[in-house]
Amino acid sequence: MGTDGVKEEELESEAKVDGETASDSESRADLVAPPAPVDDTPEVLNRALSNLSSRWKNWWVRGILTLAMIAFFFIIIYLGPMVLMMIVMCVQIKCFHEIITIGYNVYHSYDLPWFRTLSWYFLLCVNYFFYGETVTDYFFTLVQREEPLRILSKYHRFISFTLYLTGFCMFVLSLVKKHYRLQFYMFGWTHVTLLIVVTQSHLVIHNLFEGMIWFIVPISCVICNDIMAYMFGFFFGRTPLIKLSPKKTWEGFIGGFFATVVFGLLLSYVMSGYRCFVCPVEYNNDTNSFTVDCEPSDLFRLQEYNIPGVIHSVIGWKTVRMYPFQIHSIALSTFASLIGPFGGFFASGFKRAFKIKDFANTIPGHGGIMDRFDCQYLMATFVNVYIASFIRGPNPSKLIQQFLTLRPDQQLHIFNTLKSHLMDKGILTPAAEDE
Repeated sequence: MGTDGVKEEELESEAKVDGETASDSESRADLVAPPAPVDDTPEVLNRALSNLSSRWKNWWVRGILTLAMIAFFFIIIYLGPMVLMMIVMCVQIKCFHEIITIGYNVYHSYDLPWFRTLSWYFLLCVNYFFYGETVTDYFFTLVQREEPLRILSKYHRFISFTLYLTGFCMFVLSLVKKHYRLQFYMFGWTHVTLLIVVTQSHLVIHNLFEGMIWFIVPISCVICNDIMAYMFGFFFGRTPLIKLSPKKTWEGFIGGFFATVVFGLLLSYVMSGYRCFVCPVEYNNDTNSFTVDCEPSDLFRLQEYNIPGVIHSVIGWKTVRMYPFQIHSIALSTFASLIGPFGGFFASGFKRAFKIKDFANTIPGHGGIMDRFDCQYLMATFVNVYIASFIRGPNPSKLIQQFLTLRPDQQLHIFNTLKSHLMDKGILTPAAEDE
């Protein structure tokens, strides 16, 4: 009983030294004054739109900069998969910076040791792990051909763990007695940010390797839903949708859904006819470059479908020719318009918790990069899960690449096993073998 009393007294004194409780920390965060709103609209637009009301001025600013971002999106698509991957990396770093900066500003008065250094160090470690896995998976032949890369690939996970462990030990050594609780808050802040931003941006790149269409269509559906929900809400919005985002309306939510489904069907039809969009992105060892040339799968070949009787009686068509991928696009666009916005609501709740309007002021009228990509990360995860569950099958080229790196006795064993299996199934006959 006496020991328990001593422990309780020690804990109380520790809490006093620490000087913070969860409620104290939250109340201090609440005391941080939100930054004063700054008009970051370019001066040229300010002068051109000076005669308009603030509502219509905001509409034009958002519209003009949205068109500029769409044009930039088309340019990077034209530049190819390597540029797209670099852009994804840059977006990831900027989103990470915006979220970490919020944490740093909210708790700035505590001057935590090594907080920013360790945050960026953990970002480096996680990127090394994920991109190392990607290089090993998609550049297998190149990795096996180069001795330094082969060694790094073989011990990749051990190296990654060692790097992370180093950062973990640095964090423990940085702990200061009067800031324990707050330092662990920020340790969790950094790791949740890594989970939200880095992990999901890695999935974006995996989707890209499945084919440009799996990258472009989902992202375009989210963009379309964002634009159309805003347009329907701006002109017809009357009924509030959710308290976290007071400007969101049911009219915009429903109008955005139908517009996005139609847009997804049309975009999928156009893109399914081009090999550069539907073929997986693969690395060509002969030319040391990416290639997107293949024989399109059945998913991207026109097929005839019978129309249900109810719809037939309305439109008069018995059959319709469409790509199977268009059916999958309905699932993608439905998720983008019905579930994707919850990524934005989550971000709105986060910003309200820290009394900020936007993650940053990078894009006038739109906020920070994270404000534009809050729904995209959720969409990327869904697409990756969808491909793994309903689309992807064994990849023969990867199997052959791995087969060729085995020892001769292992290759012979696999050959004999495969031959026996094919003969048992009647695909390979003894007579064919003799020939």
